[in-house]
Amino acid sequence: MALAAGSTTRLWTLVAKEFWRKTRRRLRAGPVYRWRYSGRTPERVLIAPPDLRLADPQIALEIYYGRYPLSGHLVETGGKSPFQIEVANRGWVKTLHGFRWLRHMRAAGTELAAANARALVSDWIAMHSNQISGIAWEPGTTAKRVIAWLQHSSVVLQGAEFPFYRAFLKSLAVQIRYLRSMAREMPDGKDRLRARIALAFAALSLPAPASALRGATRNLAEELDRQILPDGGHISRNPMAVLELLADLLPLRQTYANQAETPPAALMGAIDRMLPALRFFRHQDGSLARFNGMGATIHDRIATILRHDDTAGAPLLHAPHSGYERLSMGGVTVIADTGASPPIDVSNAAHAGCLAFELSSGRQHYVVNAGIDTYGAAEFRPLARATAAHSTATINDTSSARFSHSLRVNDLLGTPLLGGPQHVPCKRIDQKGAQGFIARHDGYVQRFGFQHERELKLSSEGNVLAGRDRFLRPGGAAIRNNGRDFVVVRFHIHPDINLLQDEHDRLVLTADEADTWVFTCTEVAPEVEESIYFAGLGGPRRSRQIVLAFKASEIAEVHWQLTRTGIAGYPENN
Repeated sequence: MALAAGSTTRLWTLVAKEFWRKTRRRLRAGPVYRWRYSGRTPERVLIAPPDLRLADPQIALEIYYGRYPLSGHLVETGGKSPFQIEVANRGWVKTLHGFRWLRHMRAAGTELAAANARALVSDWIAMHSNQISGIAWEPGTTAKRVIAWLQHSSVVLQGAEFPFYRAFLKSLAVQIRYLRSMAREMPDGKDRLRARIALAFAALSLPAPASALRGATRNLAEELDRQILPDGGHISRNPMAVLELLADLLPLRQTYANQAETPPAALMGAIDRMLPALRFFRHQDGSLARFNGMGATIHDRIATILRHDDTAGAPLLHAPHSGYERLSMGGVTVIADTGASPPIDVSNAAHAGCLAFELSSGRQHYVVNAGIDTYGAAEFRPLARATAAHSTATINDTSSARFSHSLRVNDLLGTPLLGGPQHVPCKRIDQKGAQGFIARHDGYVQRFGFQHERELKLSSEGNVLAGRDRFLRPGGAAIRNNGRDFVVVRFHIHPDINLLQDEHDRLVLTADEADTWVFTCTEVAPEVEESIYFAGLGGPRRSRQIVLAFKASEIAEVHWQLTRTGIAGYPENN
């Protein structure tokens, strides 16, 4: 089916903007424009901002021996500089030029590590500082590099001779001026916000006139107000974006304090909203719910960030601006996507998972979404983003949102999400001893003429999750039996869970030293099918899914239930 006219217009408007943006970037990288990046070289680095990202001295040793484990991909350079070799993996190349791996050298704390860091920075300056092109000078990568060079300037400059010291500061100044010229025209999303963060770091960490700090602070505040939602989520609706941005915003707040400068209210407010939002997406084992671009969780990263959260009490249950709901009681956590599709220009990582949910009990996950393989092959991303990879309903084997498959578009924009749910009304139905919500989405109305409505209610001290999936036409008319009303409601099961059938033909979900749950459905006999879990720490894993398959013209509403029959350490209650 053709895209709606509105989606088509927005897509090609975005293509035109991106084409113009890349054209201007090429012009600004040319010799006619490059003079604007020259200017006074700072005399010194005033302060090295802190870095909250985890560091491993062993990785510094690997890098010393020419092994670069970056972005989930290991490259051995065979004695050459990593900046001299051609590597096909784009993620690895971007991470190399982002220089965040300098933190491992700082963690090593040795003269050898400092000398190696200095040698690698020197290589980059010699090969890329005067050639403003390619991945190395993409504004998002440049922003990461500016932040990393400032944060780890102490180790890079340790024992440096004056010529290198000056070359480092000169290159840094050129990158900052380039980033300043590009920031306003960058595509919407976290890279543009990170560019503003990098420029604020630079204004605080290097000698600069007061006007430069005021301008950087003002631009940062405007971008924060625009990108960070009132409930602390990010406009992309990706939980990972909240985590990544906090890893930069918290050190920036500390740098303002260290320099006795007043941080903008927008920065303080954004952090105060984002920390509870991060907790909102967190299951009890510390991992983040797998929605809209979230893959495997590195638990220590989240713990490091949340040490800065002074918020007392339980996480919030309602994130209306981000479009998520949370149910939590009795050691059970349910997190659900109840939001419309994000704006098209920040939807490259968005999923077609409206009304999907995840269920964890204690520290074990039971019902999940497939998530993404963060460092895996790009060809698997469309599978992970499809509605069928989520614990929700699909109609006629079709996703509730569409993705661009045009090579011309993808070369410029990636794979934006098109024509997804636009109206997702949601109502909390909390009662004494129970938490719940009812939500519906219109992602299938244009193609198939009916909506999906889901009600979830957690009760009995967390022992019962009752669900209702209803399919209805706008106006209340009956759904037609026209061969376009086939529904599949999926419940993806975490690969660590054993899925068995008991003597009563019920499906039992259990794991070693974990709670036991039983799945039942009133109207449809559940079936078990193969599935895949993309978000494993070690890569994709085989898993299974519970499936309810039926025709909406014959069964317009199904009721299902997950009942906790045994709590770890206690006998089952039959």
